[in-house]
Amino acid sequence: MANKKIFQALTSTVAVLMLAACASKPPAPPAPAPAVIAPDPQNRQVLVQWLGQSATKIVTPGGKVIIIDPWLTTNPKTPEQFKRLEALGKVDLILVSHAHPDHAADAPALAKLNNAPVYGPAGMNQSMITLGILPSSLSQRFGKGGTIMPLGPGIKITATHAEHSSELVWHNPATGKDETHVGGEPVGFIIEMENGFKIYHMGDTALFGDMKLIAERYKPDLIMIPIGGYFVMDPQDAALATRDFLKPKYAIPIHYGTSPQLKGTPQEFISALGNAPIRVVPMKPGEAFRF
Repeated sequence: MANKKIFQALTSTVAVLMLAACASKPPAPPAPAPAVIAPDPQNRQVLVQWLGQSATKIVTPGGKVIIIDPWLTTNPKTPEQFKRLEALGKVDLILVSHAHPDHAADAPALAKLNNAPVYGPAGMNQSMITLGILPSSLSQRFGKGGTIMPLGPGIKITATHAEHSSELVWHNPATGKDETHVGGEPVGFIIEMENGFKIYHMGDTALFGDMKLIAERYKPDLIMIPIGGYFVMDPQDAALATRDFLKPKYAIPIHYGTSPQLKGTPQEFISALGNAPIRVVPMKPGEAFRF
């Protein structure tokens, strides 16, 4: 009888400890989706696929496909199957945050392949028209604070501030030399889906105080935040921006590991966040998640 009581007491203690451990566990990340993502209008979910550096494919709940910062064909982190632009499937819209080649290199070819317009900083897009890189029908000028609805009234895209630079380097076929042209000012993008889910793709940026204003105004559910350092925020600055200013539900670290200077890692970012109630989704290039 005494042994039975001891066993019951031990069982109760173990159950309490297990419940406590479960309660203290951080929430699990969203479920992964297949590597090649497709529309999912029935479940009304947003699908996000990261392709290395800042290159991102988004499929909205209504099946619209948005590509952001397409640097794929020469990106060392992009999986081989996505180095062919045709592998992306149909593309409805291309967003480019600034003119640097690790964000814009494949935008012209992708636009022509899909007859899909490129929206980006006004100066960059004007230079692409002037230099003959893209016709005006495929190079749409866009400015900070502006909201556009090129895919219909259900999807809103707003250009936000970013602390970076934006030079357009063009190889002049007549002279065989590289030339530097106006690239406009860098931007980030708030993308609001048909179901109200909001993604803040931050492009390239340093830490700046008005991230707090962006959060208060647009309330992003998911941020895609650069963490590599050197040219952009390092993991510590990115964690401060995420925890103290933006406070999203989800965060995907981007723009790291493609060059020796971009040393920040998702693990450092997660560690710097501490106990902040934010689900970090560290993705491998080519991986996709549903939100």
